[in-house]
Amino acid sequence: MFCTFAKDIKSMLEKTNLEYEKTILVGLITQQQDQDKSKEYLDELEFLAYTAGGEVLKRFVQKMEMPNPKTFIGTGKMEEVREFVEENDIGIAIFDDELSPAQQKNIEKILQCKIIDRTNLILDIFAQRAQTSYARTQVELAQYEYLLPRLAGMWTHLERQRGGIGMRGPGETEIETDRRIVRDRIALLKKKIKTIDKQMSVQRGNRGALVRVALVGYTNVGKSTLMNVISKSKVFAENKLFATLDTTVRKVVIGNLPFLLSDTVGFIRKLPTQLVESFKSTLDEVREADLLLHVVDISHPSFEDHIASVNKILDEIDSADKPTIMVFNKIDAYQAEIIDKDDLVTKKTKAHYSLEDWRRTWMNSKEVDTIFVSALKKENFEEFRKLVYEKVKKIHVSRFPYNHFLYDEYTE
Repeated sequence: MFCTFAKDIKSMLEKTNLEYEKTILVGLITQQQDQDKSKEYLDELEFLAYTAGGEVLKRFVQKMEMPNPKTFIGTGKMEEVREFVEENDIGIAIFDDELSPAQQKNIEKILQCKIIDRTNLILDIFAQRAQTSYARTQVELAQYEYLLPRLAGMWTHLERQRGGIGMRGPGETEIETDRRIVRDRIALLKKKIKTIDKQMSVQRGNRGALVRVALVGYTNVGKSTLMNVISKSKVFAENKLFATLDTTVRKVVIGNLPFLLSDTVGFIRKLPTQLVESFKSTLDEVREADLLLHVVDISHPSFEDHIASVNKILDEIDSADKPTIMVFNKIDAYQAEIIDKDDLVTKKTKAHYSLEDWRRTWMNSKEVDTIFVSALKKENFEEFRKLVYEKVKKIHVSRFPYNHFLYDEYTE
């Protein structure tokens, strides 16, 4: 879970020789975001910061009805942040919500350090993680779309009119020139993505009539680890957010039944709009899949929120009604809170549920296929393979009825 991992970050940093940038986090408690939710988002933001190469020294949280339109937080809290930044030589301040260009400009003047928001941080991580030309193009497009409305705030020196021989009189200001350059670049990148999409569509069409299975889920739930175990391949997997950006497809055989398995980019709450739009084409693997394996980190205290976030995006790409197996991963890391037998005050909540308790909830519905596994420890893996085999066989036989006698029972 994020909060547990965040506590271990400092010890992990001490074991490495990497240079990490001194960082602080700034968040709010509002009517829409209570104290518990704010802490959870900041835990996630700290994990994002660590993934990007930052070492978080302190968090600053203020309770407000709404963000200050000038500086996001109040003047008193801002002064407290400024003093800490100066005393501890902080290099970067990360704000949990997206800042307007004006807010970013005002905060930079006060704190005199690098200021970024959650959106910018996620874009930076995506830029680090992009390996293929396609992924780099998608990230670059998202970055330019994020940059366009911020040009005036980030490059105030460009607002001056060009001078010199032949440049007097009416004409473009430098900021207008920059905006035009960025718009032209956005148009070029969109055209490039469209071309690559056509090529990838042809590649998908050339795969034949094999059943297609796609791994989907929140970021860092273990999709790539699960992919490696099922396909016996070596897809990059790491305990960091967005370890996988590029879609990886492998041919898998369970028993005597072959199918195609794809690993896709993970989702996250407060995902930047620019990235959702840029990476929708990557999710074509999900759109064209016959079966989804929705992987969930059951050890995370907000895994139900994660499920809702993933389902929302699946709905946006018209994939919510596909046959799905809910794969609850990381059972080896799951720990329920325990109520002391002498404690007569504390009421049992979902935080106290054992795995058996969870199995008896909506997860026991006949309408939802669920399986509890540990991809890392390979727990319940034979049961998982058998369930996938049965689902894939059902799709395969419906497509090729004359092959039904080949796949009567699951045999390993």
